[in-house]
Amino acid sequence: MFGSSGMRVPVVGMGTWQTYDVRGTEAEERRVVTDAAFEAGATFFDSSPMYGEAEHVLGATLQGRRERAFVATKLWTADDREAERQVAAAFRCFLGRVDVYQVHNLVAWPRRLAELERLRVAGTVGVIGLTHYSRDAFAELRRAMADRRVGAIQIPYNPLERDVESVILPAAADRGLGVIVMRPFGQGRLARRRVPPEALVPLAPFGVASWPQALLKWILSDARCHVVIPATTSPAHMRMNAAAGRAPWFGPEERAYVARLAQT
Repeated sequence: MFGSSGMRVPVVGMGTWQTYDVRGTEAEERRVVTDAAFEAGATFFDSSPMYGEAEHVLGATLQGRRERAFVATKLWTADDREAERQVAAAFRCFLGRVDVYQVHNLVAWPRRLAELERLRVAGTVGVIGLTHYSRDAFAELRRAMADRRVGAIQIPYNPLERDVESVILPAAADRGLGVIVMRPFGQGRLARRRVPPEALVPLAPFGVASWPQALLKWILSDARCHVVIPATTSPAHMRMNAAAGRAPWFGPEERAYVARLAQT
């Protein structure tokens, strides 16, 4: 995946925005989706206190197998006491450890980095990360990435959102940061695009059997990207998504072809 070894093992993980913000029987049903992720080898899970019930529901579905999961979540507050509450809640959900703890949308990031560094030194946090979804914040994100405590970033990236290519991804590569990609389907806009089956035939040698797989492989074929986190409530879609995280990878021609399909 990513880490101090410098080796890149691209993977498809799973996001929980909206999909795991549920209660009652719906929350119980999410265990089947998590089951499918484990069965497919997609054991990277991303959440946030911003996502309502998602941390709690994800933690419940990881019961009995937390040690096999790689959990990323976030701090999302400018209030120090609220930050302590969010950390305590996350540790309850994820059995006292967060593998990638991120500052969500750069909110009060200098103070939050200091807090997360204390937790990292204590051994309850693995990697410290930063996130933002807006191109207007990328200049600040670039400045924050220079902080030596930062080991990962989470950014939007897909064939229609490529602002990170000019500065953010090169800077991440220079610093050896892990890159987690959100919004691989453009918040659903790209996934809803009608791509005829015959248009995917040239991508079949790369293991692509569906348009969502083409989009996910397009991202992971960029050597600067490590994890992509599509969200789903469908076990079948989870398995298909995970299959896109296996080699072979697209070359420049295939990536350009997928980008053209995305724009038609």
